[in-house]
Amino acid sequence: MMRYRDLYAKTIDKWGEKAQYEQAVEECAELIATIQHFARGKVDRGVVVDELADVYLMVGQLIYMLGEEDFTSAVEKKINKLHKLLNDDNVC
Repeated sequence: MMRYRDLYAKTIDKWGEKAQYEQAVEECAELIATIQHFARGKVDRGVVVDELADVYLMVGQLIYMLGEEDFTSAVEKKINKLHKLLNDDNVC
């Protein structure tokens, strides 16, 4: 995700962090609506992939703004939790 670090820096320099937070919310909302439409057969998977690409870029910017090290640490914790859940025979 951080392969676009220079691009993320330029977008933040141009529009500012606050605008990028707002854009991230907007892109996530668009993806949510698109997934709902896809599940109902109203759009094809290409539309979902396109919206997902927008969210992917915004997540990259958020990671850049909030700190890659903190993000990586949080992901590792979530992965460990998921491994525990998958290995727990008592999970329904």
